[in-house]
Amino acid sequence: MKRRDFIQNTAAATALVSLGGLSALSFKPERQQITILHTNDVHSHIEAFGPEAGRNANLGGVARRATLVEKIRRENPNTLLLDAGDIFQGTPYFNFYGGELEFKLMSMLKYDAATLGNHDFDNGIDGLYAQLPHAEFPFVISNYDFSNTIMDGKTDKFRTFTKDGIKIGVFGVGIELQGLVSNKLHKETEYLDPIEIATDMSRILKEEENCDLVICLSHLGYKYSSQKIGDIKLAKSTENIDLIIGGHTHTFLDKPTVETNKAGNPVLVNQVGCYGVYLGRVDFFFQNGKKSSADGVKLAV
Repeated sequence: MKRRDFIQNTAAATALVSLGGLSALSFKPERQQITILHTNDVHSHIEAFGPEAGRNANLGGVARRATLVEKIRRENPNTLLLDAGDIFQGTPYFNFYGGELEFKLMSMLKYDAATLGNHDFDNGIDGLYAQLPHAEFPFVISNYDFSNTIMDGKTDKFRTFTKDGIKIGVFGVGIELQGLVSNKLHKETEYLDPIEIATDMSRILKEEENCDLVICLSHLGYKYSSQKIGDIKLAKSTENIDLIIGGHTHTFLDKPTVETNKAGNPVLVNQVGCYGVYLGRVDFFFQNGKKSSADGVKLAV
């Protein structure tokens, strides 16, 4: 190449870079993927079911769940692992250890957050409090006011996580304990309206915390024929929630239900039954930092 042509070409390339033209022509923004894994109503089921266990035969177990979770994390490091409550009660492991084993194993699996279910009070609020040192993950619950109990300050209203530049807000709502749990067990825990709290929490996460994705961990139940508040009603009654991970009703969904919120936007609602036999997976895809699509599936453990 002649020296004059080389100089002209170099000058043109320099101008293109300075104007941002080269990056616009040569590079396309990559699609970002956030994976949400979740469980609910595991009820102290540590071991897998045996071959005679009907529909749950040869399913479940913490060891199998750990293997599956680690495989998915290797495929996509931008993964959160969450639980929607009722960790306690259901096998002799809880009767003997009082929840210590469940919390230790969840910590080994590196759960990112969990909410509380009604059965998590089965050893009383003092029993729950006693096991908290074994949980190396936060509990998020927004509509239980623990101000006058030993649990005051031991839970969070919400938590935020950042994965690959995507900010994710997680909060929790629980079912009314009155009528499900005796007063002597939950003591002076005050129940707050879940729709009002979810509306406020999701607004804070979306507008004040600038979250790109808002997740509600719910132990309200999937839906009811009465006026009782469940996840479907919660989805329709709020504006800023992207995903509701449910529990309590042991509802087996093959894939998330898609509802429309008050603002006309889609909300995914998912729940994977009980006893840890399935792991829920929901993938959110982002383009230029904006949510573009989502998909979910139920994975056998």
